Amino acid sequence: MIDRPDTDINTDEGGLARSWLAFHRATLLWKCSGLTGEQLTTASVEPSGMTLLGLVRHMAEVERWWFRRAFAGEDLTNIYCTEEHQDGDFDLVTASSAPDDVAAYRAECELADKAVAGRGMDETCVTRRGTTMNLRWIYTHMIEEYARHNGHADLIRERIDGATGD
Repeated sequence: MIDRPDTDINTDEGGLARSWLAFHRATLLWKCSGLTGEQLTTASVEPSGMTLLGLVRHMAEVERWWFRRAFAGEDLTNIYCTEEHQDGDFDLVTASSAPDDVAAYRAECELADKAVAGRGMDETCVTRRGTTMNLRWIYTHMIEEYARHNGHADLIRERIDGATGD
């Protein structure tokens, strides 16, 4: 079982954003806990090919993109997506890669946290499209992205083995 941290309700804005992001990261892992590689690659419902492992891989890409590439300016490639397979995070899942994919996700979360450690919410970056945005927006977007995808994960997990819970 994954231990999900409580959100820190008596902290500043940065602490609140970090605690909500940590909660949502742990929630995604919790929805995947105890499942086999085959179960993690079970699609939600036809015609969707969305899987729990696809969500994990997608969020690894998103963590890398927003915190490390966009905000910190690291020169990195995608993990799973390529020109040939633009949705490789979702489309190219295999049961045998599940342990490595979950480890890559965990590593991306740690590296994302390191990339923004000590940075202020008002600090900005310029995206590849030329948009200037602050770290506050990135955290808010990430919390929204996790909330949406954790809703997907709820439904997929319930389909797999009936497990429910928030």
